[in-house]
Amino acid sequence: MGHRAGVNQQPFDEEARHWPASPHEATRFILDQVPGCEPVEGAPPQGERYAHGEDVPVLLQPELIEGSDFRAIPVADPKSLRGESDFAAFLDGTQDVRVVNHVHGIPIVWATLSSAIRARVNRRLVSWSGHPPIVRKRYYLPFCYVDGIRADLKSDPRVVDTAQSDSPDRVPSRHPAALMEAAFKRVQIDRETMELSLAEEWCARETRPLYIDGSIAGSEKVSTCRFAVGVVKTHRRLYAEGNAFRTLIGLRAGERSSIFRVSNRPRFPVASWYVRLRPAAGRDALFGLVRAEASISDDIVERTAEISKWIIAEGAPLALPDGRWDKMAYGIRDTEEFLRAIS
Repeated sequence: MGHRAGVNQQPFDEEARHWPASPHEATRFILDQVPGCEPVEGAPPQGERYAHGEDVPVLLQPELIEGSDFRAIPVADPKSLRGESDFAAFLDGTQDVRVVNHVHGIPIVWATLSSAIRARVNRRLVSWSGHPPIVRKRYYLPFCYVDGIRADLKSDPRVVDTAQSDSPDRVPSRHPAALMEAAFKRVQIDRETMELSLAEEWCARETRPLYIDGSIAGSEKVSTCRFAVGVVKTHRRLYAEGNAFRTLIGLRAGERSSIFRVSNRPRFPVASWYVRLRPAAGRDALFGLVRAEASISDDIVERTAEISKWIIAEGAPLALPDGRWDKMAYGIRDTEEFLRAIS
């Protein structure tokens, strides 16, 4: 598997020509479109500090599908599973988010979003032939706080109103941090929409397993597809309260938890379970821990045993030097590197 495998398609971009292609061009372009703008040159990418907003870490009681007790179930020794994965491809996305201008203290955000499916062909990863990679570049700003925006800019789908809401009570505060959180949330929604659109394409065309970085619950088509598997690396919500928490934290490498149902409206219900990829002794309690999602079916227990082995097998080779190597599949790291190269 090599991330420098040849690209057999050009990225699909919904944007018209002459749209800014870089943060510097985005800074200069918006100066002519919005009165009173001030440039922010050389602004670094905005990190995870805006990613969660009010998403407070919580423990939730798991709604069990398998058995009556939340327990640890052996899957296999990770060292024995090298190369024994049936995942045919990997889906992931990236985002680069920057403040490129200010208007009287109001941040104007420029984001580059991308997503792709990388398929295994002769043990190498290449762009999936079913759909080319997607790259989109967009502005995010609150229309209600910015005066004098040109009408054609407001109507452009590449310019996103981060204060748009059916209820005035839900319009974000004018505080710059609140506006950045609102922009970041919209970026994440747009990115997930892009990724799930590719996943839906895969589900419509393929009958091979797809490893998706993140949840599959945002799409009805994907959440009910037998060939889509979501792997969640972050754990703001832990489905393990009380004794279940002790069981979860005690999972050893090569073990999984009992299967439970995740059904957070307005998202779609899925079967879920935890898998420990690497030993956590002497590490953070969540080290090497991922949560898998798959469609609910009568044979979910058998499918979970199989899928868990694949997920564990994808832990080799290591996804170094990425800081998330303990939870990241090498195929996902390959996809991110590929997207950074074409974005």
